[in-house]
Amino acid sequence: MLTTVDFFDLADFRHQAVFDQGPVWNALKGLKSYMDSLNYPAWNREIPLDQPLPATLVIIDGKIIPAKGLTLDLGDATKGKMTISKDGQILAGASVLMAGAILSGEKISLGRGVFVEAGALIKSPAVIDDYTEIRQGAYLRGYCLIGKRCVVGHVTEVKHSIFLNDAKAGHFAYLGDSILGNHVNLGAGTKLANLRFTGGEVPVKTPNGTMATGLRKFGAIMADNVQTGCNSVTNPGALLGKRSMLLPNTTSPSGYHPPNSIIKP
Repeated sequence: MLTTVDFFDLADFRHQAVFDQGPVWNALKGLKSYMDSLNYPAWNREIPLDQPLPATLVIIDGKIIPAKGLTLDLGDATKGKMTISKDGQILAGASVLMAGAILSGEKISLGRGVFVEAGALIKSPAVIDDYTEIRQGAYLRGYCLIGKRCVVGHVTEVKHSIFLNDAKAGHFAYLGDSILGNHVNLGAGTKLANLRFTGGEVPVKTPNGTMATGLRKFGAIMADNVQTGCNSVTNPGALLGKRSMLLPNTTSPSGYHPPNSIIKP
């Protein structure tokens, strides 16, 4: 119980290797070493770092080109509706960095069809997979591993966390040392607290007793298809099973909540 297969379907997740056969939170323990071992593209050495981009840029086939002279149809990237074309020819898989976005550090990788809006700040290392949107005011603080078709939304802060495919934190969220499963959706204002007031290791309470994690900072793990309502909060070390719901204006207790749980005020 509480292994990766109890929480996630990894069949289409490009970074399965970050998970092991032990407790699901081991992925957080290994996240730094995994991301440090990856190869990152060279294109971000060609752009100004640690300052707002002065002009919109397009990334295609590992190369940076100016957006000037291109036609940008900035539809919903997560649904494949963002198209970039030149002289009427679509540049398949092109990603867009809007003027005003800030990249800090060279270990940043963007997949195909990624859209980074003006005002987003991405700190190295970060991996952002295909057709994901990083929206205005988003703050990725480093060691962020983001899957396909995800959303890191307006004024959302993410630190040392993993998004599986189709996970969305669209508005005013905080995620520290956490994992979102496939098709997880966080309501506006959701906060995943990751540090105990009293300090020390964050344990996980289960029906069979308390399990040690070895983690001083540990937010939440949300299994596939979990949903949270607006202004909800999880206490450190909260594990929500598949298809669970955390209702609006509700604080989830620490510990394991089985699949299909409905956590009420």
